[in-house]
Parts: sequence; C-alpha cells; structure tokens
Amino acid sequence: MNETITLIKGHRSIRKYKDTPIPDEHLKEILLSGQAASTSSNIQAYSVIAIKDPEKKRKLAELSGNQQQIVESPVLLVWLADVRKIQNAIRQHEDVELEQNVELFLLGTIDATLAAQNAAIAAESLGYGIVYIGGIRNNPQEVTELLELPPLVYPVFGLCVGIPDQEPDLRPRLPLAAVYHEEVYSEAGLADEIAAYDAITKHYYATRKGGGRGGDQETVWSREMLRRFNSGRNRGHLRDYLSGQGFKLK
Repeated sequence: MNETITLIKGHRSIRKYKDTPIPDEHLKEILLSGQAASTSSNIQAYSVIAIKDPEKKRKLAELSGNQQQIVESPVLLVWLADVRKIQNAIRQHEDVELEQNVELFLLGTIDATLAAQNAAIAAESLGYGIVYIGGIRNNPQEVTELLELPPLVYPVFGLCVGIPDQEPDLRPRLPLAAVYHEEVYSEAGLADEIAAYDAITKHYYATRKGGGRGGDQETVWSREMLRRFNSGRNRGHLRDYLSGQGFKLK
C-alpha cells in the first residue's frame, strides 16, 4: 500500500456538494492530469467542456434525468470523444475525408475515458469529490445542440467535481476472483462469486448512509443488474444519434 493506492481504493461517488467554487489553478491541474493519460498513438481524440453557468447546468441536469448533483456541483466537466480534431489535423496536409470505422469510434471513446479517470483521481487527490454522469447520453441530440458540438464529436459522460457535502459509505466491489483470470477466460465458480457478492451488497444497501436505497432489504447486485438491463431504458437511440453526428460504425 502507498498513498496513491489508498486514494484510489477510497473512491466514493459524491452526489452532494458544498457551494464552494473550484480555483482556476486547481481546475487547470485536474485537466492537465487528464491530458497525461495514455492515448493510442498519441491521437488524443477527446475534448472536455467545463460547465459552470447555473442555467446551463440546470438544463443539463434535466436532460440527464433530473440529477440534482449537476446543479449543486461548482463545475460539470463534459468529456467528449472528438475525432473531428483528427480530421482537422489530416487536412493540414491533404483535403481528404477521415477514414472511419468502429475502431476509430472506440479510440475516441477510450481516450476520453482514460483522460477523465486521470482527472477524477487528480481531483480526489486535491480533496474534491466526483461522480460520473452517464445520463448525459439520455438526450444526446439536445446536449449536442446546447454545447454546440460539431460533427464527429459526441458526449461520452459528464463528471461533477466539487467539495463533498456528504460522506457515503464505500460501495463494495465484486470479489477479485469474479474479474481476474489467468491465461484464459473461465466462468468456473462465477455463480458462487456472484451469490457471495449478493450477500455483501444486500447488507450494504440495507445499511448504507449517504444516499440511495438505505434500508432496502431486498436489493442485491444481481437484481440491480436485472433492473438496469431489462428495463427498456438502455439508450437504444444512440446508434441513430451517432450516425447523425457523422460517425460511421462499420
């Protein structure tokens, strides 16, 4: 164990924030830390927009499923997969269209994710709390219009950053045996690992503090997965949206 590992393993999603602005120098260091993340072939196919305007945060909160933490946080960072800048770089030399496929789409998405996670760890090291906002993809066309995103750019997720105004319990993770494999993928023992994790999460959900379903005696992880992925709310609109943004997923 060292200070970095302790910080990473102490991560908690924060959904309530104090009304304290983030100094510009802190925000700059958070973003520079994001830029230090790994990026395939140095393409850096992402961008980030900082949202501080209260009315714009209110609108984004509404578009993301009425998530109040967006309104309360001093800044929302919207992380974008951005292959448009690659198109612009190419056109410094030749007036040609960027050759697209699923791999290019993944590169932009992965780059944005790696940079955001670096930024999240940097923010937590400075004493801030964070929470990712996947709901930014609930209404991507409206978000695109609000943020004036050009073609070949799409919002991957938001990231609220601010001084925590709550102390939620650490959420337990799956046993390492359920995610770690050696040499080949194996499902041997997975059902038992899930059952054991369900018992842990049942206690967590029933007793946790800091928001959510505290006191719920029936919630377990596997049931949460059933609710999450059998609800008809899995953003099936994204393929058409991405096509409209100029991405060719072939």
